[in-house]
Amino acid sequence: MDKKEPLKPFKIIGISIETTNESGKAMEDIGQLWDRFYSEDIPAEIPAKADSDIYAVYTDYETDYLGKYRIILGCRVTSLDRVPEGFEARAFNGGMYLKYNAKGKIPDAVARQWQEIWDQDDNLNRAYTADFEVYGEKSQNPEDAEVGIYIALK
Repeated sequence: MDKKEPLKPFKIIGISIETTNESGKAMEDIGQLWDRFYSEDIPAEIPAKADSDIYAVYTDYETDYLGKYRIILGCRVTSLDRVPEGFEARAFNGGMYLKYNAKGKIPDAVARQWQEIWDQDDNLNRAYTADFEVYGEKSQNPEDAEVGIYIALK
């Protein structure tokens, strides 16, 4: 665990699906979403990008990490005025977040970090509003990547 940090509100445009961590469904669904994201060059379709980072936002939690939730794979944007057809656009409030750094081979390092987060779930005081991963410059080498994981706190 790295540190608590306050985050400003942010906006995302991307593609999304609803899934659950039950029976490994999320691994399959999220893998397919990533495949579509790159095969259809989704980042090129997103207007008003704030930067080139890729965001994976987990939101609309039915209960906690054991229930259904939505994942939005996209980019942070400066405006939600133009949303391509079939894309999801959301504004998030920001707030206090706990930041983790997943380091190593993708997706293993990210999956390992999430497992640690779930193992500590009872002690984290999670808000279950919008948790997210940031795939920035340090995530470009899939064999030795660094991905920020942000967990919303109450």
